[in-house]
Amino acid sequence: MNVQMGDDSGKQPRHRNLTLLRMMRGIFCLIVLVLSAFMVLVYFGFWTATGLRIVSVHYSKVGTSFFFGCWLALWPFWFEKINKTKVVISGDSVPPAKRVLIIANHRTEVDWMYLWDLALRKGCVGSIRYILKSSLMKLPVFGWVFHIMEFIPVERRWEADALKLRQILYTYKDPEDPLWLVVFPEGTDFTEQKCIRSKKYASENGLPILNNVLLPKTKGFYACLEELRGSLDAVYDITIGYKHHCPSFLDNAFGVDPAEVHMHVRCIAIVDIPESENEAASWLMDTFCDKDKLLSDFHSQGHFPHKGIESELSMAKCLANFIFVLTSTALCTYLTFFSSIWFKIYVSSVCAYLTTATYFNFRPSPIVSLRM
Repeated sequence: MNVQMGDDSGKQPRHRNLTLLRMMRGIFCLIVLVLSAFMVLVYFGFWTATGLRIVSVHYSKVGTSFFFGCWLALWPFWFEKINKTKVVISGDSVPPAKRVLIIANHRTEVDWMYLWDLALRKGCVGSIRYILKSSLMKLPVFGWVFHIMEFIPVERRWEADALKLRQILYTYKDPEDPLWLVVFPEGTDFTEQKCIRSKKYASENGLPILNNVLLPKTKGFYACLEELRGSLDAVYDITIGYKHHCPSFLDNAFGVDPAEVHMHVRCIAIVDIPESENEAASWLMDTFCDKDKLLSDFHSQGHFPHKGIESELSMAKCLANFIFVLTSTALCTYLTFFSSIWFKIYVSSVCAYLTTATYFNFRPSPIVSLRM
């Protein structure tokens, strides 16, 4: 079968038509995601990120990872089981490592969501953390989630980001804390216009000409590697490709695209990555040259090499998690809107705290140190 690959023109037909049923189902999905995010934040995340943090940063992170892991797992369930989009994972068969640095290409605005599908298969979905543009911290509800989960906001200017990035990375160094830190070295999502600019810069500076990825920015990657090298289990190099159309967030929610998400995973031992900045930068450039070749082959062949290394998600486990989150959300919603006025006061107070803490990037320090 001749498979059309997605592009940025928006001229290709969608994999599925947007029917009334898909629209209603997508709206229900969005309502569940937003409402459950809010209730998990207010009734669970607040206490793991503040109350528990006062006695133990480690247990605070573990508790936060558990509750938000349950919430994040809603998306792979919806994406794979409800919308019936196929996820194909290729390359190395990776162990469920607890502390990983992930480098990935950035094809569209929602690449980061598909990494939840791999992390869920490895039991690490609640451990995932991102470096993201600081403007996303201003989103209602989700900005609070990013703050509670300790994502790293950046301005995408190294002079403004260097100190803040290293300060937050320092808090990630405990080898007992769960961590899947995701870095998109391109710094922005791929478009044809950005690719043209990237090629022009490469030509003027004697760098490789890349057709399917942008030139990677090396400083942020090296800072992550330098700060965390001694505490990481591995580096996962992930290349993402789409059939049959490159999706947007609403494409995902409504189930119209993509037909398939393909992820090629390469597991790299930390000792195999050079320690000096210049050599690490060259290594990253070579890695993106390999990604460019992988994506060229993917576009022509329709798949990455060594496909199908991971099994499908368990329907029973996904459904059990969905029921748990939905039931908890329904109970918390009832308490908030239909119970005692004290719950309304509590929710209002937590919202005020989260707004302030996110704006000022504040997290409480432990008063005592509790560690088994």
